[in-house]
Amino acid sequence: MSVRVAPAAVIVQQGKVLDFIDGLTQRNETPEEYVRQEISKSLVREYAYQKAEVSVEFTLRLGSSKPRADLVVFNPGDPHNQDQIRIIIECKSQKVKSSDRKDGVGQLHSYMAACPNAAYGMWTNGLERFCYRRVDQGGKVIFEEIPDIPTKGRNDDEVERPRFDQLKAASSDALLFAFRRCHNYIAGNQGLQKPEAFWELLKIIFCKIHDERSSDEVEFFATSKERHGLNGQLKVKKRIGALFDEVKAEYSTIFRDNEEVDLNESVLSYIVTQLQMYSLLESDIDVKGRAYEEIVGSNLRGDRGEFFTPRNICQMAVAMLDPHEKQLIMDPACGTGGFLITAMNYVIEKVRITEIEKWGGNIERAETAIRSRVQRFAQLYIIGTDLNPNLVKASKMNMVMNNDGAGGLFQANSLHAPARWEDTLRNRQIMGQVDLLFTNPPFGSKIPIDDPTILEAYDLGRAWSYDAKVDRWTMQSEVRKSQPPEILFIERCVRLVKPGTGRCAIVLPDGILGSPGLGYVREWILKHCRVLASVDLHPDTFQPHVSVQTSVLILQRKTSEQIALEEAAGKYSDYHVFMAVADHIGHDKRGNVTYVRDRAGNEIVEEVNENTKEYEDGKPVYRSQRTQRKVVDDNTLQIAQAFRTWLSEQD
Repeated sequence: MSVRVAPAAVIVQQGKVLDFIDGLTQRNETPEEYVRQEISKSLVREYAYQKAEVSVEFTLRLGSSKPRADLVVFNPGDPHNQDQIRIIIECKSQKVKSSDRKDGVGQLHSYMAACPNAAYGMWTNGLERFCYRRVDQGGKVIFEEIPDIPTKGRNDDEVERPRFDQLKAASSDALLFAFRRCHNYIAGNQGLQKPEAFWELLKIIFCKIHDERSSDEVEFFATSKERHGLNGQLKVKKRIGALFDEVKAEYSTIFRDNEEVDLNESVLSYIVTQLQMYSLLESDIDVKGRAYEEIVGSNLRGDRGEFFTPRNICQMAVAMLDPHEKQLIMDPACGTGGFLITAMNYVIEKVRITEIEKWGGNIERAETAIRSRVQRFAQLYIIGTDLNPNLVKASKMNMVMNNDGAGGLFQANSLHAPARWEDTLRNRQIMGQVDLLFTNPPFGSKIPIDDPTILEAYDLGRAWSYDAKVDRWTMQSEVRKSQPPEILFIERCVRLVKPGTGRCAIVLPDGILGSPGLGYVREWILKHCRVLASVDLHPDTFQPHVSVQTSVLILQRKTSEQIALEEAAGKYSDYHVFMAVADHIGHDKRGNVTYVRDRAGNEIVEEVNENTKEYEDGKPVYRSQRTQRKVVDDNTLQIAQAFRTWLSEQD
């Protein structure tokens, strides 16, 4: 969790990025620099090196040339001389391949050869990543590939097979890099299409999480010797196969009994080495979210109006409705689970703060209580459904990686009568019982609902007539031939939540809110709901994937008594509605992040406190560190805060 403070007097010029190591130098914002800054953050946050032990663009002497190494690491207290360098890291843009004659791994090897104490090296372009250890063989120096460079204070053996207390929580985009590498490696070396490669990667991620949760010692690993020999690769495949057997037994609704990890031994061994150093369970929620959403989004975006709700819009909607531990939360078109993950982690953070205060800051005792409360909440109070079985599988993966509410996710057509849902979902009898509902339903006239058995069950599935004299729409008995799904979803969402107290946050196309021909939809909403808020979203909100003008509508369901009173009075009760425009959403139409700028157009940087979870002697410790970052040009959370303030004033 980070805490925003007043921006420091630091301004980053346009096209520049502030160096993470010294916090002063402004470097050109290039693809190569992006990789270097991410690796710099990893060195400090994941590998535990101090910034003072790291040098950027360190000048080396190689004969008559003086190349500059991107990052070099020294032992604590050692002078920053070439003969004292312990680790060398070369960072490249994605366009540079590891086999490149000039800038590939050969360049790193030449740098390591020129530094007598450089025991380790890393070469990465964000997609590819290779780590090496210097080995003397009979007077000849060779560079042996290894899974990872060592964390500060760790020895060679610990690099090969980590212990659970040595696993690192991924920071910034480190996990995103790792997922990209794995996905591309499977696609490129196994002969699979990218969507097929995604499902194989998903199986391996399940194995990794299961190992962290259930094994007494790390089983998800591959040593460098195992990776480079057939016998060792077979050992790795056997270990991962055993983990996957346990995964199938635990998640029988996700994986079939006869499913296997369909990767050859060498590819599987490589993938394991790329993930084994991380703790997926301990990694930050946003770090996991960014990594997972990119991989899912590039493989599962379909042709049924499915597009994924940006994380900041999920966070805004969740913060507006402010869920707590005893509220039933649902998304009837959950996709990959963005709204549910956000809501679940919002509640978990409340639980964490409460328990740590309750136990006087004793992290160990607090975390035992936190786990118990979180498990109960995830199992009993989270429900998600989606028509697409692949999206349901992906959302279960997302839930498992983020705290495990997978048991509440179901493949179902939410628009069907509950009697047609699967037994487990139907038996929960959720109609009219949901406290808070968040959803971004599928849009569009290209995917109409034309099943008469569905349409006849909805008021909004029938024809309506308009009387201009009284300015009223009236429902007719005739069933429409078809209806866009988002219109029927409005009615289904309202009927799912509790009368009187149940609230919905729904992403809807603006046509529903303003099109003259859809006045009957607005009439139905006003009759059955109190409109709490309408937030107009920026046209680029869902870019670069799709261009659609939308709003977030916050509704509270009326009771039958309230509806009857208003009908008797012949008019709807007057009340205030919160309205806002989300005109700054943190990215442009190409998906590039946008930042707050000063009047001269320079990007502004703020100082923040970041709390990171570390381990000392196997015990969890939270540390606070001061860091700087650009201010993202995003006002969605400000809108949520303003709504909460406004709502408190209405009572």
